[in-house]
Amino acid sequence: MEIQFDIEFKESAPKYMQIIKSLLMAVSKGKLKRGDKIPSINKLSEEYLLSRDTVEKAYKHRIKDGVLVSVRGKGYFINRVDIENTTRILLIFNKISNYKKHIYNAFVENMGRNVNVDLHIHHSNINIFKNLIKNSLGEYDYYVIMPHFYEKADEANEVLKLIPAEKLILLDKDMELGGQKHSAVYQNFEKDIVAALNDALDLLSHYTKIILIFPTMILYPKEIIKGFRIFCIQHQLEHEILYDFPENNQVVEKAAYVVIEENDLVNLIKECRQQRLVIGKDVGIISYNETPLKEILLDGITTISTDHELMGKTAAQLINEGRQALVKNPFTLIRRKSL
Repeated sequence: MEIQFDIEFKESAPKYMQIIKSLLMAVSKGKLKRGDKIPSINKLSEEYLLSRDTVEKAYKHRIKDGVLVSVRGKGYFINRVDIENTTRILLIFNKISNYKKHIYNAFVENMGRNVNVDLHIHHSNINIFKNLIKNSLGEYDYYVIMPHFYEKADEANEVLKLIPAEKLILLDKDMELGGQKHSAVYQNFEKDIVAALNDALDLLSHYTKIILIFPTMILYPKEIIKGFRIFCIQHQLEHEILYDFPENNQVVEKAAYVVIEENDLVNLIKECRQQRLVIGKDVGIISYNETPLKEILLDGITTISTDHELMGKTAAQLINEGRQALVKNPFTLIRRKSL
């Protein structure tokens, strides 16, 4: 006997995905049992006015995971009922780095079991990002995205609006999406650096100048520059912005350096040694983004950093608890001997 299962189609998701979800729902509720025969591809396509390819694609997905079995000359049958609904998450980063690995690991660990996390990188390229989103609409339960775009940000904004608000979590940076009530676990790059440098003001007062080394080869939010300038102007501190710090670049004695990128940090330390300058006395260093290495390098490098593990954990909690929220991730100064 052939058993029917109900499908309620919605415009927001691909039809084959809705067939898949309806089939799993019927199995999980006991409406379909092991050995039950379901409608043929032709019959289901005729009943719901679908293309044969759409139904076949859905059935192939369920054959692959063992839920369905195809018996030649007889049709399609339920093969497994010991299934658990898996939460599918599309996780999109702008780049891979050491601290983003911490975010990823914390996110996956706190999501727990029965979760499938697909990680992709958009490299701040709007075309890559657009294709990732358009090709995945309706296929995931949640979209967790780092929206760092330095060109065509407006276009990225429009792409984000294609995702249902209740399924979208922005990570690391929040964006205004025209009133759309999405979730976010974010940094405020401008205000965060101001607050962190204010916490270091007593140490910075030992230096005559503050220099921000801002990278050009690797993209970082320009709000960091704005926040740095605001802090220096507020306290009437002599300051300068260097774009990159190549090898053999002269270090300014009695200056405190705020370093964003780790390659620049290495070059700065090398040059201090060449000039026989004592870090923490002749030259101060504050490094952006905490890593385990910075805790021990030079007996400890002072850092200003968000809590990357907490960011991943909080995003997972929002999904696990089924709630929407805008959560400002903590950003702190960690004092060590380099300042």
